[in-house]
Amino acid sequence: METFFMFGKYSSDSVKEISRERTQKLLDIVRKFGGNVLHMYALLGAYDLVLIAQFPDMKEALQASVSITKALGISFSTLPAIPVEEFDQLVGQ
Repeated sequence: METFFMFGKYSSDSVKEISRERTQKLLDIVRKFGGNVLHMYALLGAYDLVLIAQFPDMKEALQASVSITKALGISFSTLPAIPVEEFDQLVGQ
């Protein structure tokens, strides 16, 4: 499984729909594409949400990201992440 940081922004309409039920729908969509949300936080600033999630690969992360936007009106910037130790090993050679 690969790790992704998903930075979410509510549309002006989707902010009216904030609820536990919608959060559950988001989690269901992630699971539909083989993913798992490790952590989810609400933010103040440029983004409204951040998810730290795992997916089998970039394809499933992209599908989940787009599906969440279509279904819930929350647009995501989805970024792959690797542990620093692995990064050091890959780049430090």
